[in-house]
Amino acid sequence: MSAPDLLEAWRDHLALARRRSPHTVRAYVATAARLLAALPPPQDWASLAALDIASVRRQLAARREDGIGNVSAARELSALKAFLGFARTQAGMAEAPPPRLRGPRIKKGLPRPVTPDDAVNLAAMVADEGAEPWIGARDRAVLLLLYGAGLRIAEALSLTAAALPLGDALTVTGKGSRQRVVPILPIVKAAVEDYAAKVPWPLERDAPLFRGAKGGPLAQAMIQRAVARARVVLGLPATATPHALRHSFATHLLGAGADLRSLQELLGHASLSSTQIYTKVDAATLLDVYRSAHPRA
Repeated sequence: MSAPDLLEAWRDHLALARRRSPHTVRAYVATAARLLAALPPPQDWASLAALDIASVRRQLAARREDGIGNVSAARELSALKAFLGFARTQAGMAEAPPPRLRGPRIKKGLPRPVTPDDAVNLAAMVADEGAEPWIGARDRAVLLLLYGAGLRIAEALSLTAAALPLGDALTVTGKGSRQRVVPILPIVKAAVEDYAAKVPWPLERDAPLFRGAKGGPLAQAMIQRAVARARVVLGLPATATPHALRHSFATHLLGAGADLRSLQELLGHASLSSTQIYTKVDAATLLDVYRSAHPRA
C-alpha cells in the first residue's frame, strides 16, 4: 500500500466517518504525511500500528526543530495519536495499547465574547458590505446561526437545503457525528429565509444550503474575510471572529441563567468540562463591568 493510499484512507475517515471540519482534515492529513515521509518503506497499516514511543518522540522532536511552539506541538501529538489509532484499527490491532506520550502543557486562554449589540451590528455590517445583495444576506444568515443558535462555522456551512423551511428548531450534526437539536430564533429564521429567497442558485435538498459566488459550497475563509472587513469598520478588536459569536452565544445564555447541562447540549460538547470554561468567561465579563463602573475600582 502506497503512502498516497494511506493518506487518502485517512482523509476519507476524517471527513466522512468522523465529519471533521475541512481545517482539521487538512491539518491531520498533513501531520500523517510528515510522519510517512520520515519513515522507511515498506509502509502499511501494520507497520504504522507497530510504531513505538521512540518513533513518535523523534517525529515531535523534528517538528520542534522546525520551530513550532507548545500549542502546535500539542496539536501535532493529538493528530499523530489519532492517525496511529486509525492504523491499529485498519491493521486489526485495535486492542493494542497506543504509544503513551505526554504532550506539552498548554495554558488555556478564555474565549473573548462580543456584546449582543456588537454581534448584531457585525451581522448587519457584513450584509451591507456584501459584493451582491444575496451574498450580504448569505453572510448575515451564517453569522446569526453562529450567534443565535451557537453553531460552529463548519456546522453552519455543512447544512443542506433539506433544512428548509426552518422551523422553531434545527437538527445539527457536529463533531464525532453527534446530533443535537438547537432552537431557532425568529431573527435567525428570517435571515435564512431572506438569503434563500435571494440566492441565484437552485437549492436542491442534498446540495449545500450556503453557496459561494460561483455556486459551489461556501468556504469558511469567505465568512472570515467578511467579518475581518466588517470589524475594522465597526472598530471591533481582532478577537471578534466568527467563532467568537459562538462563544458569545454561550456566555450570554449562561449570564441569563442557563444551566451548564443545558448549555452543554446546545453547544454539542462531548463533556461538561468543555462547557465549564464559560463560567470563567462570565465571571471575567462581570469583573470587567465592575471595574469599569465602580467608582472605587
